Amino acid sequence: MAISTEVPQTVEWNGKKIPVYDMETIDFGRLLSQEPAEVERVLRCCQAEGYFYLDMAGIDGRRLLEDQQETLKLMYEFFASPLEAKNEFGLISPHLGYEPIGSRTGVLENTKDGYEMVKVSRDEIQRLDPHLPQVMKKKTDLKTLENAIAGCNIVTKTILSALSTGMGLTGAARFENSHRNDRPSTSTLAMMHYIPSEPTDKNIGHQKHTDISSLTLLFSEQWGLQVRPPGAKEFGFVAPKEGCAVVNVGDSLRFASGHTMQSCIHRVIPLDPTEHRYSIAYFLRAEDETMFTDSEGRYITAGQWHDEKFFAFTSPPEVQALAPSSMILGGMKEGDEAAEAAAPKSAPSPIVAATGLKETVQVY
Repeated sequence: MAISTEVPQTVEWNGKKIPVYDMETIDFGRLLSQEPAEVERVLRCCQAEGYFYLDMAGIDGRRLLEDQQETLKLMYEFFASPLEAKNEFGLISPHLGYEPIGSRTGVLENTKDGYEMVKVSRDEIQRLDPHLPQVMKKKTDLKTLENAIAGCNIVTKTILSALSTGMGLTGAARFENSHRNDRPSTSTLAMMHYIPSEPTDKNIGHQKHTDISSLTLLFSEQWGLQVRPPGAKEFGFVAPKEGCAVVNVGDSLRFASGHTMQSCIHRVIPLDPTEHRYSIAYFLRAEDETMFTDSEGRYITAGQWHDEKFFAFTSPPEVQALAPSSMILGGMKEGDEAAEAAAPKSAPSPIVAATGLKETVQVY
């Protein structure tokens, strides 16, 4: 499937016309049945562009859409709580806890991010007493989170299984076998609230990046997500589509596929500067001990890649500038620049070597 960079539509933002990029739509029910044509289509989406809409309006996906509505209600209540209540434990680990507005670099130069976020990991929600702020620990809250995480896990594992089949993988080589439910991983549900922000504000959006995950399942009813397709000259918006989630490939699946899949370069800029924007993202990640060759040619674990990239992603701009684009962008190139072959290395991460700062973030 050839990459299309045609611009069928534009929207106005900050006095400029911004493209709206189209996406293929994959039917979840057909993937669940492993229909050969749909398996082939989803594989081509992941290899050509790295993203697609997932149509969940049928009977097999409708329950998860309802779960996300319950999660939104929980989010409205949580984010309306006082800061001290939301930040009761702070960020416990990179995949668990609360991050206030301005914790990371913003989407525009000399800005900080314009969102707050709370993350609940799949491993944590299964504990007898999950480590969560009291304002989201009612019995009904825990059930809502459990349902959302379980449903997202099933959906992303269904996609992963289809991709294994499409690539002709068998036995232990199938992607699912590095995403087993009983092995530790950093898979997590992230709930984000973007504050109203003008382009001139100091807190705006979410900087460009690729995801650490294998697959990201994103739910948002509001504009703001932008992608930069392989070969495209600029970022463009993705239109919300009723009954659909957006799925994108992350670094770990790109690496596990032998770099044949595209890790989606994306960012968030709220289109309407007056609105509060809410989004829900489930990050399916490989088991911590999974081995793959990263974009620097190093043979490392999924846990190490997660820790190094999280460190780079949350560092101030002057530290991020010392990191290769392979860290923030997962080895993806912008514009027409061809991917470069990386020679295997045994040296530490370039950002660590350049700064002398601690190499990894402790993961609990």
